[in-house]
Amino acid sequence: MGPVTGLTVLECEDVAWFRSDPAFPAAARGAAAALARRIGLDTHRASEVALAVSEASTNLQRHAEDGALLLRVLRTPDRAGVEFVTVDTGPGMADVSAALADGASTAGTLGIGLGAVARLADTFDIHSLPGRGTVMAAQFWPRTRPAPVHPAPTGPVVTGLTRPISGETVCGDAWSARVDDTRAETGPALLVMVCDGLGHGPLAARASEAAVGAFRRTKATDPESIMRDLHGALRGTRGGAVAVARVEPERQRVLLCGVGNVSGFLIAPGTRKSLLSAPGIVGHQMRTLRTFEAPLPPDGALVLHSDGLTERWSADTLPGLLQHTPPVIAGQLLREAAVRRDDAGIVVVKGAW
Repeated sequence: MGPVTGLTVLECEDVAWFRSDPAFPAAARGAAAALARRIGLDTHRASEVALAVSEASTNLQRHAEDGALLLRVLRTPDRAGVEFVTVDTGPGMADVSAALADGASTAGTLGIGLGAVARLADTFDIHSLPGRGTVMAAQFWPRTRPAPVHPAPTGPVVTGLTRPISGETVCGDAWSARVDDTRAETGPALLVMVCDGLGHGPLAARASEAAVGAFRRTKATDPESIMRDLHGALRGTRGGAVAVARVEPERQRVLLCGVGNVSGFLIAPGTRKSLLSAPGIVGHQMRTLRTFEAPLPPDGALVLHSDGLTERWSADTLPGLLQHTPPVIAGQLLREAAVRRDDAGIVVVKGAW
């Protein structure tokens, strides 16, 4: 593999989960339009975002047995965009290509069809399993130049999804990622952190927010040193379970240090390797740290998730999943393994290593 350069991390700001109910499409459409305008998209682009969200949410309402739409802001150092992710446990689609064809719109929608949603988006991905459910992700950026046609990632890509326990409006799980390009001997690396604040609700969210803040501030670049900085930052909070990973594409390896019930897996077609965490609570009780090293599997991905998801999932039971983007992989695993009695958080790192 040749050198990997130009790694970037999109900052994600979750705005809201919308769950399917009679007012769902109108609420999601209005929120999408307001959000697009707030981050500076022009009137025409904001209308396109609202139209795409309306089509997707109406499809969920009419067909999904349990559907939800996440709306959020994506940021780079110089611009901002809108992303939506839909997750449902509905009937799924036997022929995704046919659903994306022109004119294939669900009765009662605005009539633009999923194919038009794909064309309006700058990046678009969908994965559907008949009888199980569908996950769709779309990003919308300012149109100041010709729009790209759903470009494939050229390097590692990371994204995460968090969902609060039923009845709460804030989630005690959080994640963050940043690029480390300070080590010439390893090349650019991706640092990823997942925190599951103890319990749920505002106090759990406070702990995970403290972890995110410390992760972004620290100058440390190895997982154990980062974990020590997070341990200090979480004192005075409930504490939490934390995993920190360092992904080095040029060396084709991942280093992981975990404390508590955050699960780590390296997955590839036909394989799933667990990455171990030590017992403890970051911010309260943290024993001797240990970093585990493993090779990055070709055509695979790194998955980190809180215990709001069970470990009883297998990518091999989700045909074609690893051919998709991290938001769609994360959404399918969230749909497959999340339990409603706890907050849920999952991060997926996938690249051309």
